[in-house]
Amino acid sequence: MRVLAVNSGSSSLKHLLAEVDRDLRIRERLSEGKVEAGSGRHPVQDLMADLRQRGLLDGLEAVGHRVVHGGDRFVDPVAVDERVLADLDALSELAPLHNPPAVAGIREALAALPGEPEVAVFDTAFHARMPPTGALYAVPRDWGVRRYGFHGLAHRWLAERYAELSGRPLAELRLITLQLGSGCSAAAIAGGHSIDTSMGLTPTEGLVMSTRSGDVDPTLVQFVSQHSARSPESVVEDLNERSGLLGLSGSADMRQLLRATGAQAREAIEVFTYRARKYVGAYMAALGGLDAVVFGGGVGEAAPDIRRRILDGMEWLGIELDAARNQARTSGEGVISAAGSAVAVHVIPDDEQALICRDTAALVRKR
Repeated sequence: MRVLAVNSGSSSLKHLLAEVDRDLRIRERLSEGKVEAGSGRHPVQDLMADLRQRGLLDGLEAVGHRVVHGGDRFVDPVAVDERVLADLDALSELAPLHNPPAVAGIREALAALPGEPEVAVFDTAFHARMPPTGALYAVPRDWGVRRYGFHGLAHRWLAERYAELSGRPLAELRLITLQLGSGCSAAAIAGGHSIDTSMGLTPTEGLVMSTRSGDVDPTLVQFVSQHSARSPESVVEDLNERSGLLGLSGSADMRQLLRATGAQAREAIEVFTYRARKYVGAYMAALGGLDAVVFGGGVGEAAPDIRRRILDGMEWLGIELDAARNQARTSGEGVISAAGSAVAVHVIPDDEQALICRDTAALVRKR
């Protein structure tokens, strides 16, 4: 089955056009890459025009789209219709930077490929069945809020791929996956299921990120608002767009911070890695032991010094890096733990588009 995966962002999109076999394996990658906005049109329009010109849309049987927030309703991939699109628009309140471009991309694909099955695949779905200990906030139940978690496609890919590489059944594994990029999150995975994750109701909670604060005291919003004559909404905006590494150092780029020599850059890295290390320790306790730590995302894949700082001093917990392996691994997948480490440590680039293709093919065949 020929399937196109579309992963729309606010100013660009990533795509994969692939042939998926009956066992839901990617048999052939026909086209993949990133399309930047710049033509004045939505990137999906440019993508469709390019694929059509190259004759690659011939035989296309389905299009799958990554959508960040599925709320309580969308806990599995779903065929898209107008009702689904309306529900996704309503969920934009919880993911204002992510859901709108995804919905716009779906509409553009529907217009370009009328009659083709369109499927939405959700980042929150992997965490949707977390136990109450991971999903609930200790707030009045009538508030109607819960922890959803994000980066679900990435965490799921890291877990499933690690099982393949290790030759061990996913159902038997206890894993901590660290998706570290512009946005960052950790997940505790037992038997292939997410039992906890660092992001919550929105992607702001959890680890320190490029521009997001991660965990803060919730009364901070009221405090800053009262003492700066600013609206709570503007404070929340700053927690998402002017905090994290940017707020601590003036730069949101981890590569720049690793090259810098100033005290603020050093402190930003220390806070970033310390927060991640705390989550690793907490999730080891939650899982009751650990088989592997898996790093993914741009920072997790390409920054050996960040990986080292996160796991530094955890030998007593059975986590021991091989310094040479870690330093040499700046791209691609591979083992970076020492030969005698009780806990394996791997670097695995995430492949969300491959999962979107597989999930889309599975749903279309079922229907």
